[in-house]
Amino acid sequence: MNFIYAAERVRPAVVHIKTSYDATAMGGDDDIEGIFREFHGDGSSKSPFGSPSPRESAGSGVIISADGYIATNNHVVESANKIQVILDDKRSYIGTVVGTDPTTDLALVKIEDDALPFVKYGDSDKLKVGEWVLAVGNPFDLTSTVTAGIVSAKSRNINILRDEKNMQVESFIQTDAAVNPGNSGGALVDLKGQLVGINTAIATSTRFSQGYSFAVPVTLVKKVMDDLLKYGEVQRALLGVIIRQDIDADFAKEKGLKSLKGVYIEDVNDESAAKQAGIKAGDVVKRINDIEVNSSSELQGVVATYRPGDKVKVAYERGGKEYITQVTLRNSMGNTSIVKRETTAKEKGILGAELLAISEAEKRVAGIESGVRITKLSSGKMKEAGFKPGFIITHIDKKAVKTPNDVIKSIQNVKEGAVLIEGVYADGTKDYRAIVP
Repeated sequence: MNFIYAAERVRPAVVHIKTSYDATAMGGDDDIEGIFREFHGDGSSKSPFGSPSPRESAGSGVIISADGYIATNNHVVESANKIQVILDDKRSYIGTVVGTDPTTDLALVKIEDDALPFVKYGDSDKLKVGEWVLAVGNPFDLTSTVTAGIVSAKSRNINILRDEKNMQVESFIQTDAAVNPGNSGGALVDLKGQLVGINTAIATSTRFSQGYSFAVPVTLVKKVMDDLLKYGEVQRALLGVIIRQDIDADFAKEKGLKSLKGVYIEDVNDESAAKQAGIKAGDVVKRINDIEVNSSSELQGVVATYRPGDKVKVAYERGGKEYITQVTLRNSMGNTSIVKRETTAKEKGILGAELLAISEAEKRVAGIESGVRITKLSSGKMKEAGFKPGFIITHIDKKAVKTPNDVIKSIQNVKEGAVLIEGVYADGTKDYRAIVP
């Protein structure tokens, strides 16, 4: 089996991510943090006097577009005060966090450049158990690594994610490719060099791989990345059912089920998508849009790739007969609304700028309370004044700005004279310039 093609295609687009943060920002040493730390590496340190000092950590990331968007794990960048992204060819950038989703342990990071190497999305739904895959990471001070293995299982739930609303999604691809510290956030690819997952965790009682690693499937990765970029928030679609356990022989006998396949619905939430579609307690869901589901993690993983308002076909069994119904998925509030912060605005007139509201993570990294990032510039006042993509506007005429429309309205409201624009770049460099609208 020759892995050279896939390795050469992917390695340039898998990056090293070095983060620094205050020890006090990380919270306690709970189990999940320990598991993740063992995986992506921990350069933590304390002063000789025992007081917390700034800590460093490292992981990997995958460039998913030529203009510098990077998929990685939330736990790689969470609470970071500074994010340094280093490419396989040693180019170095300051990264900004576009958004994070702790419920899937994914994050979207941006570096400012174009014509970058990137990995194309594959299709994890078509991935077969026994299929060869490569795990590609960039750990340990810029040493790129490639390991090979097979898909051992799909839709694994290993109970490492925590969410106070119980909204975590665990439907991991399990592989026996050796994945060690520093590879968290790296790429799991097929032999075509297409991304099929983001490596997230390993099964270990030591610091190193003991035969199993787990990756978030790319169908979910793509959906989360698209949501973070477009809406600033992940749009979680819910079926609205309660599942107590997966079906096994004893459970099937207890419930009088004729088959071990499917997912048994213990109850249905009021005002939920499932109830509206006629699904009841005791039904057994067999398929979602023709994709078989035989465990709660499979069902959860499939539904998580949709958004509120999307319509799906649900095949379910009741009383030994199969039925198919169309379900309009809803959000956690029981409706089909898209939840978003005001994220983008394009001003192609005098400013010539495309603007993006920054996330809470970006605020923390930049050390600011609010701001709006310039993502693209065309001919206009911003470019003429010398601003560059990546600049975060914090104040206009000494007034804080929070949304893209704040920027546009503040400048449009000026009838005469110059406007003072203040802000900061991701590397901490402050800048201020005046423009005349």
